[in-house]
Amino acid sequence: MKKKKVLIHSNHCKAFTGFGKHTKNILLYLEKTGKYDLVEFSNGLKWGDPILSTLPWKCQGSLPNNPSLLRKLNQDPNLARSAGYGGQTIDKFIEEEKPDVYIGIEDIWAFSGYTDKKWWNKINSMVWTTLDSLPILPEAVKLAPKIKNYYSWASFASKELNRLGHGHVKTLHGALDTSKFFKLKDEEKTNIRKEQNIEPGDFVIGFVFRNQLRKSVPNLMEGFKIFCDQNPESKAKLLLHTHWKEGWDIPRLIKEKGIDSEKILTTYYCKNCKKYEIKPYREEDLNCRFCGAEKSQVTTNTKAGVSEEQLNEIYNLMNVYCHPFTSGGQEIPIQEAKLAELITLVTNYSCGEDCCTDDSGSFPLSWTEYREPGTQFIKASTNPQSIASQLKKVFKMKTSKARELGKKSREFVINNYSIEVIGKRLESIIDEMPEVDWDFNFETEEKNANYTPPYIKDDSEWVVDLYKNILKIELDNTDDGHKHWMKRLSEDMPRDDVLKYFKQVATQDNQKNQKIDFIELLDKDDEGSRLLISMPQSIGDIYLCTSLLKNIKETYPDYNIYFATKPEYFDILDGNPYIHKVIPYSKGLDSLPSMEGQGNHKGFFEVAFLPFIGTQRMLNYMHNGKDKIQFNLCT
Repeated sequence: MKKKKVLIHSNHCKAFTGFGKHTKNILLYLEKTGKYDLVEFSNGLKWGDPILSTLPWKCQGSLPNNPSLLRKLNQDPNLARSAGYGGQTIDKFIEEEKPDVYIGIEDIWAFSGYTDKKWWNKINSMVWTTLDSLPILPEAVKLAPKIKNYYSWASFASKELNRLGHGHVKTLHGALDTSKFFKLKDEEKTNIRKEQNIEPGDFVIGFVFRNQLRKSVPNLMEGFKIFCDQNPESKAKLLLHTHWKEGWDIPRLIKEKGIDSEKILTTYYCKNCKKYEIKPYREEDLNCRFCGAEKSQVTTNTKAGVSEEQLNEIYNLMNVYCHPFTSGGQEIPIQEAKLAELITLVTNYSCGEDCCTDDSGSFPLSWTEYREPGTQFIKASTNPQSIASQLKKVFKMKTSKARELGKKSREFVINNYSIEVIGKRLESIIDEMPEVDWDFNFETEEKNANYTPPYIKDDSEWVVDLYKNILKIELDNTDDGHKHWMKRLSEDMPRDDVLKYFKQVATQDNQKNQKIDFIELLDKDDEGSRLLISMPQSIGDIYLCTSLLKNIKETYPDYNIYFATKPEYFDILDGNPYIHKVIPYSKGLDSLPSMEGQGNHKGFFEVAFLPFIGTQRMLNYMHNGKDKIQFNLCT
């Protein structure tokens, strides 16, 4: 049997991020089944990056490898973000690989525009996304009807989308390799603490996180201070496993809260010998005490960080794990800490709700609602008093009870987040997807401007029929376009005018999408006496050009004037007595050397004017054969 080809689109599987870890786990699981032909599409890496060739499956980067194109994209933040998520290259990769299944694993905005792509519903397309706040992101709600296979990492988001009428949305947690994180023997823990200069009696509170502003570091600092003040005998230390040069200004917070900086620990990682060291923060680029390398130690980050084996040791240094946050999609460190049999304190909001159940081995942290400016998303401000209270509960807890809860924590993750459980569910989802029979023709489907709709009484059904049969677009009554036409029909526009508009759009689209070599549009009998004016857009510029046509024709009476513009502007030039022929503008018509000729290339026109271009890179004044040029649109 032919294997289904599955395309996984997310962070690169070797990235030190939550998405990266998850991608690695999923790919390794699916590869072990031997049932699929796997390909990976990695966000943020360049197309053809050599690092991508070292994997057991084919992998390609999402960013174009054209430096000039990248510079252009980076001038627009929206284009740059879209390119990072594959907006410029995904169609090319889909066309090359011809996957049966596409699985996009990212924040929902990464898939902006994807659901309207020609291939989206011709293959089995699945979005497996992280949503972190209520109300659900409007884009996530809007896209729901267009995503047949829609999965959220957290149950709160699935429940809310179900409540909003999208019953097909389901929960599928991010996958963890449970063999990587586990509780070490007491003797091993003691030895690791000794190596890291941590006393056996120190009460170590841990937080593993990317230093983003949605991680509630100020709240944790305040809760830690309250706990220390109330329980001085605890000899508490707060271990912040994060990068100190992004997000929160942690040294400033320590000073502001009046906390002894020696009580705040962090993880330094040596880029030379790959060893880690737990100690109070000083600065970045320290000398390594293990290998002696100078300026090689940095606080752990997404580009230089500890291995999973080392991270497991770090979890085992802790007595309790505390994860306060404003909102989150899953927060994988919570599950990793549970696998190390730590009691976890988690903000009881967003994805935190899944890890605060009675069987999860967690203590919930209470919070106060605040609204994010602009979006009005509900966010959680974790109560520092709740942090202090729950820390005290764990500190005072009998060892036997703590061990019992720790075992419960691990069992909870194995049953709900392990790669074996999640991978098996994903395997079933893929296997139940239908076979794909598609020729992968990326040519734009021709619109039907001659379609006559049957009598349909209901306006809503009539509009859907026009979209489907004239514009070749599948939609329903939730689409913005559908809502627009329903409003126009109810207020000011009769059906005949709506139909006329749809047919007009279809005609224009067909003209724009028609791929005809412009050479075929040139008359064969006027070679040597052609003149080109190339003005692709817009209405005002085209009108200005028409005011010059009489003088141009008088200057070149024996030349046929060809006017190149975009098809939607053809009407402006209809009936102009000076124009021999209007032709569709295409990219090749912006090159003077190509149009007029250069060297051994004869050219297609005796004279070409490109008034819409005025740069040194694309010259519009260096004409070939100055004796021909008696009129200059640039002057």
